[in-house]
Amino acid sequence: MPDQVSTRPLLDKLGVRPDSRVAIAGVDDRAFRLLVEGRAAEVIDLAPGQQPPDGMDLIFLAADSVDELARLGVLRSAIVPDGAIWVVSRKGREATLRDVDVIDAAISMGLVDNKVVSFSPTHTALRSVIPRALRPPRTG
Repeated sequence: MPDQVSTRPLLDKLGVRPDSRVAIAGVDDRAFRLLVEGRAAEVIDLAPGQQPPDGMDLIFLAADSVDELARLGVLRSAIVPDGAIWVVSRKGREATLRDVDVIDAAISMGLVDNKVVSFSPTHTALRSVIPRALRPPRTG
């Protein structure tokens, strides 16, 4: 049986909600940027090496090498406990990173991967989150 292709909109797959605070680090996709701006409460661009403000719901990190994945550790400290970092990289024959490279880097930074999305015809996105066991208890 062939895989079913999802018809859900990209932003729904990525978890971008109207109240989301989103940081974009190096993802050079104008159409994606416009979609996010049309839905999220706040969207900021991060310069190379720039630390995002605390309390980000989602961070989109463009990465094409293992070295660029080192930034996951810095970005981890800026996401809310149930937030996520999406690593956006090339797919197919143009890929310069393997999923296992992203997964290994995430684990080394205290994150776990839990979803992959076809970001565009040329790029894939792998979501990393703080493991539930390491999140602070919810209050209220």
